[in-house]
This record gives sequence, C-alpha cells and structure tokens, in this order.
Amino acid sequence: VLLVAGATAGMSAVFGTPLAAVLMAVELLLFELRPRSLLPVVIACTVAGFARPWVLEGGRLFPLSVGEPGWMAFGSALLAGALAGLLSAGLSRALYAVEDGFHRLPLHWMWWPAIGGLVVGIGGWLQPRALGVGYDVIGDLLNHRLLLGAALALLAVKAVIWVVSLGSGTSGGVLAPLLMVGAGLGTVLAGLLPGGDAALWPLVCMAAVLSGVLGAPLTATLFAFGLTGAANALLPLLLACAVSHGLVALLMHRSIMTERIARRGRHVHREYGVDPQERLRIGEVMSAAPQVIPAATAVAEVHAGWFGAAQRHRAYPVVDAQGAFVGMLDREALGLADEGHADAGALARLSAAGRAPGLSLASETCRAAARRMAATGLERLPVVADLHSRRLVGLVSRSDLLKPVQAQHAEEQAS
Repeated sequence: VLLVAGATAGMSAVFGTPLAAVLMAVELLLFELRPRSLLPVVIACTVAGFARPWVLEGGRLFPLSVGEPGWMAFGSALLAGALAGLLSAGLSRALYAVEDGFHRLPLHWMWWPAIGGLVVGIGGWLQPRALGVGYDVIGDLLNHRLLLGAALALLAVKAVIWVVSLGSGTSGGVLAPLLMVGAGLGTVLAGLLPGGDAALWPLVCMAAVLSGVLGAPLTATLFAFGLTGAANALLPLLLACAVSHGLVALLMHRSIMTERIARRGRHVHREYGVDPQERLRIGEVMSAAPQVIPAATAVAEVHAGWFGAAQRHRAYPVVDAQGAFVGMLDREALGLADEGHADAGALARLSAAGRAPGLSLASETCRAAARRMAATGLERLPVVADLHSRRLVGLVSRSDLLKPVQAQHAEEQAS
C-alpha cells in the first residue's frame, strides 16, 4: 500500500491528476477496493496535489478547449475506440513478442539493453522528437500543430522504439509514450471522424490507447480530462475508453501490466466482483436440523447408535438438556473414553479442551465461516443462536460453503 501510495502521489504531482491517480491505484495496482488501502492512497494523492503548485507549475499540463460534440460523435467515438483497441492489442502483443525474441538471442542478457538502445538511437535519428519525455510533442498533437505526414511518422517511430525499449529491458516509461502514440492516432483520424472538433479526436484516441494497453478505462477517462480540463470531451472519452478496453479484453487474456507477472507463475485478478460467499449468510446454507447426540447418552450407546454400521456422518454435535452446544464427537474422540467419561457430554468436553473454539452464528456470512474453518482446521462448524446460550440451530460444513459459488455459477450461466 505504501508503494502504491508513493507511485500515485508522484503521478498526482507530475500530471496534476489526483483523482485519476487514485483510480489507477484501484484498477491497476491495489487489486482491491478496501478502506485499509484506499485511504492511504487518497491522502498521499491529495497531499501531492496540494503541494504541486509550490514545487511545479500549477494548472493543466495540456490545457485544451473543445466544442460540444454533435450526435455523430457517438459513432465516431465507437470507431475511434475500436481502432485504439486494435492498436493497444497490437502494441501489447508486439512488446512480448520482442521480449521473447530477446530471450532467444544467443547473447548474454546484459547485451539486450545495448541492442535496444541502438534501435532507440536509430529511431531518434529518423524522428528526433520521438525521444525524451515528449510533453511538448503531446501538446502539439492535441492542439493540431503537426501535419498529417509528420504525425504518422512520429506515431510509427515512437511505437517501434517504445516496444523495443521495454522488450529489451532498456529504461523507458509507459504513460507518456502511450499518450504520444494515442494522440498520433487521433491526429491521423481527426480529418475523417465527424461530429466534433478536430482537436477532440487526438484527446479521445490518447485516452483510448491508454485504456486498452493498461486495462483501466476509468483511469484513462479521468486522466485525459485532468490533463486538459476539456469537459465537453467526457462522453466521447468514456465511450471510446470503454470500447477499447472491451475489445482488448476479448483479444487478450491479460493486460500489458499483468502479463509479465503471469509469466512468473503468479495469477492476477482481471476483474473486481463481490465474493459470492459474502452474498449468503450461514443461516441460508446450513443444515438446519442436524442429527445430535444428547449429552447424557452413555458412551456405549453412542458407539452403537451413532458410530455403528449405520453411521451417516463423520462427526456429530453434542447438546445438553436445554439444547446448548457442548462439543463435537467423532471416532477419534471416542477413543479417549475410559471409566471416568461415562457419557457423551463429558467426552465432548474432553475432546474440545485445548482446541481453538469453532462456533458460528446464523447471521454471519459464509466468508466469515470459511475464514474460521481455514484458521482452525475444522471441517464443520456448529451454528448457535447466540454465544451466550449456545443453543444449537444448525451445522455448516465445507460442502455447504460451496453453495454460494454454485448459485453464482447458475446465475451467470442462465440463458
């Protein structure tokens, strides 16, 4: 969390986009949306935002004004998002194809950055403005100060040197190069897309490429708005970013940000969703009328009646005359019986001694019961009405905790 807070605070300070930085933390870096991680990030980003005018120049990094888009901008935004998505998927695949190519070279890995640097140098010789951070180039693209031919050449060279730079392990960024490539695509499309100012489409494509490559449509939308302050562009931005993200999700299993992690054998969640075990409570999945053993039952009778040839369960709850839970009995516990433990209640208390308490309430979520089972190593939990009376109302097993997952599967597969 501290690592993410520092990274997003730096983004807030450099670009002046604290809200987009917080969303980037949620969509890309934290892999959760919980107060324990969200609050430190929000505090760090707001502090950086307040401190920015003291350290750096305040205001928007790329101030831009566009007119209100017409109804034809809807179709144009769809097309821009689709093209940006294809470009994003192509960039992502090319990056890891280049990386795989470097791995196959009969050279020590320490030479890879040198080769990458050579390609970057050639690209810079062909297009000098493709080198460096490129904020001035991004500003020129957004404000239509570059001719179509120059924008095409810059787009091609920047894409190639960025892919080779990262694929070879050479130092290089992600945000600024993607902004430049996306803005270059928008400059190429600006004369072809109706329904809005020509200045609208470099901004829209810039955000859509960022959305497709990073897999973060909300971050990309607010990031583009925060950089420019172009409120009229919000609808086309949101639509194009969503289309780009959706198309890349169909074409690729993982984003550029998680592919390398996956190649190291670690799984990263791609989607956020409610844990199905949080949706149902114990009372909805438990066995409400479990077979119990009265505490006063003699041990010999317990052997014959519950653990004989007709045994139905591995363990049984023991209850006293008032229905209060005493403990669980299984065959291992029965092996502790001697002359001093003549009934099931005494044997259950002996078996429970020294063990972690395992009780559940009907009002608890299935997730809480699953965590308790994992912590205690138990396979089933007695469910009581309350912790004071300990009156047994049911029994929940590990198989019961699969019911929420089965219900969710049935809902998602229903036609």
